[in-house]
Amino acid sequence: MEKIIETIDLNYSYRAGTSEEVRALYDINISVLPGEMLAITGQNGSGKSTLARHFNGLLTPSAGDVIVKGLSTRNKENIKEIRKVVGMVFQNPDNQLISSIVEEDIAFGPENLGLPQSEIRERVNWALHTLNLEKLRYEPPNNLSAGQKQQVAIAGVLAMKPECMVLDEPTAHLDPRGRREVLESSVRLNKEEGITIVLLTHYMNEVIHCDRMVIMDNGRLEMQGTPREIFLNSKEVKKMGLDLPVVTHIAAGLNRKGFNVAPDLIHTEELIDNLCRLK
Repeated sequence: MEKIIETIDLNYSYRAGTSEEVRALYDINISVLPGEMLAITGQNGSGKSTLARHFNGLLTPSAGDVIVKGLSTRNKENIKEIRKVVGMVFQNPDNQLISSIVEEDIAFGPENLGLPQSEIRERVNWALHTLNLEKLRYEPPNNLSAGQKQQVAIAGVLAMKPECMVLDEPTAHLDPRGRREVLESSVRLNKEEGITIVLLTHYMNEVIHCDRMVIMDNGRLEMQGTPREIFLNSKEVKKMGLDLPVVTHIAAGLNRKGFNVAPDLIHTEELIDNLCRLK
């Protein structure tokens, strides 16, 4: 299977070559496959956002390489094509919302691609419909909740029709309802629209919806696998300052109390099914 993104011995330092140089990434080798939903997680300062900014050429490797659909981000001539493949959504939507009404904001990206007006309208309508935002079409972004703003920021990138969307902690500043809505939209884009999603998060209850996850720690890639595989190594996960999903916590507690519950549970439905069987 052709990889959408591949990093090859990726290293990166901020202020490289100066007395203030700070090493942020060490020999990162990771691939993003078409159609998957990949979680990148780790504590603040672990390097996950620095890594994500290499995926569409916002940062250039200090050493090593990043290949997007066969194009190296080290070659500046490739950046325009790379950014058609990989779109970025950041944790603060106010940094991406620039227009006076929602539909104009969503149209901004396609307009910069030089598309005809008929196709721009079609893409805006499609993005609004896909994310259930039609009722907000004529609203000023300043009138929206934080969760709605983040949905509009996602719609603006979606309207550019990238193959892959990188969501850099999109729920970090949202309340529980906003987090749920943004996560549900991300899962729907992946499962129903076939868009590859790279989700950066430190919420383990978001990770369980992903096909695969990696854990960063101090600029290094420490663990990778499916969420179920990773959370079986609970001691290693906790050593890196991360928690476990709520369901996994409950299952572990029940096992300690002598209940025969599967140790690799991550979804609520699985826990309910196990408890019903016990009864």
